[in-house]
Amino acid sequence: MRYTTGDPIEMTILRKTPLGYLVQIDEETTGLLFQSDVFSPVRVGEATDGYIKNIREDGKIDVSQRPQGFRNTIDEDCDTLIDALKAEQVLYFSDSSSPEAIKKRFNMSKKAFKKAVGFLYKQRVIVLQKDRIELAPSKK
Repeated sequence: MRYTTGDPIEMTILRKTPLGYLVQIDEETTGLLFQSDVFSPVRVGEATDGYIKNIREDGKIDVSQRPQGFRNTIDEDCDTLIDALKAEQVLYFSDSSSPEAIKKRFNMSKKAFKKAVGFLYKQRVIVLQKDRIELAPSKK
């Protein structure tokens, strides 16, 4: 197999499945884009960029629309949150926010959201309240 985890790919959406979408990676290789890894709308027949998320022991390939790994996504996710905070002043999201609400509002998984929030908090860019996130007073 010529792919490794993290490789960027172009994939064509073949069909919807109960788990997500079957995608064509190249002439001989297909993969699965799980619904939880869909961060922007896709249509059957559409070609889109993606990344190899995982190659399983049985040779099946899982793909994602987002690059894998903290370093590959943290800057973009932090920018998304900071831009939203600058526009709205307060984000009424917290650890108890649903994954669906986070994905709908920020176009990221809850895991990515929590990593970005944690990173921004450690950098003292944001202040965490029980039910909301605010820019730190020095960053407003």
